[in-house]
Amino acid sequence: MPTTLLTSAETAALLRVPPRTLEAWRARRIGPPYLRLGRRVAYRADDVDQWIAGRVIAPGRAEADR
Repeated sequence: MPTTLLTSAETAALLRVPPRTLEAWRARRIGPPYLRLGRRVAYRADDVDQWIAGRVIAPGRAEADR
């Protein structure tokens, strides 16, 4: 099955953040994994989903317990 690639704009819309936020996250290396395709940036949909899943905080647990 082919990998679904998302543009920065599509990823920003999915995450409900401005595209500039993704740029800042890339510079700080804190956002979802991305690919450089020449001068373009792309995100694999599976990577974005995993990145989102990794940020779930269970109710009643202190963040330090994660």
